[in-house]
Amino acid sequence: MDRVLRSVPDGYDWAIEARGLVKIFGDNRAVDGVNLNVRAGTIYGVLGPNGAGKTTTIKMLATLLRPDGGSARIFGHDVVKEAQIVRQLIGVTGQYASVDETLSAMENLVIFSRLLGLGRKEARRKASELLEEFGLTEAAKRPLKHFSGGMRRRLDLAASLIAQPPLIFLDEPTTGLDPRTRAQMWDTIRRLVKTGSTVLLTTQYLDEADQLADRIAVIDRGRVIAEGTADELKASVGTSSLQLRVQNQGDIETARQMVERMLKVRAIVSPEAGKITAPIADADRVADLLITLREAGIRLAEMSVQKPTLDEVFLTITGHGVEDDAKKASHAPDGVEAM
Repeated sequence: MDRVLRSVPDGYDWAIEARGLVKIFGDNRAVDGVNLNVRAGTIYGVLGPNGAGKTTTIKMLATLLRPDGGSARIFGHDVVKEAQIVRQLIGVTGQYASVDETLSAMENLVIFSRLLGLGRKEARRKASELLEEFGLTEAAKRPLKHFSGGMRRRLDLAASLIAQPPLIFLDEPTTGLDPRTRAQMWDTIRRLVKTGSTVLLTTQYLDEADQLADRIAVIDRGRVIAEGTADELKASVGTSSLQLRVQNQGDIETARQMVERMLKVRAIVSPEAGKITAPIADADRVADLLITLREAGIRLAEMSVQKPTLDEVFLTITGHGVEDDAKKASHAPDGVEAM
């Protein structure tokens, strides 16, 4: 473990430096020139829908896929030429738990520890520490087939931390978790950084990136299309947004068209809630819009003005929402990876 930690140069500022990363699968450029700079000791969010290229990018950075173009360094070490050193510096947690369901939580962690070179006594000590850290001590002897999804995800993260890696890749770690378990996972991720690790987090959850990330890269169709802090990204689309809820569900499409025409922006529609959200580029136009809606006989149940969200950032930058692309990716033909 000491050997791994000493591989990180003292005072090195950048955990990840990627330039023009490219990965091609047949006719699909899954990653198309991605640039990333991740400062050591931070949480860096990579935000995008299924199929955007997030997972493929992580696999290249983690030496699991060889780039077809570009370069990347982890704490100064080239991911292709110095792959063995890079693997000593990282931990990778995927979207699905990489554990053996027939064994208990303790047995899984002990096996991973032994594979990493720890002795029997040290492996059990490390496993016990991690089980306590992730709130799994009471379930330590329970077979994994009886674990909930959230418990399995926490165990998977615990396994990736056995060697205390300086850099941790978390690929959509809270996908499918209930809100309470997601919040617990967020607290764990924050603790990792406080104890000295750097975290690269991929997610399609806008609130997750907003809550956790020091900086965010918005990736779409294999390219980074925006990068900055959450506040910087929000400021790039305006200072606030208009939210309208119509009384008559049948009026929502007409109202959307009027909003887009009057405000000269794209609007997000939530049909099930009868709600329309649009960024405010010109506050003076809002009064004119409300008068026009009233004259058209479209009655509002609710109206509010709110600060921008990452959802509006994504919509403004890409012209579509994260959830829209996630649905498209879920209907991809068999054999096509959602990346």
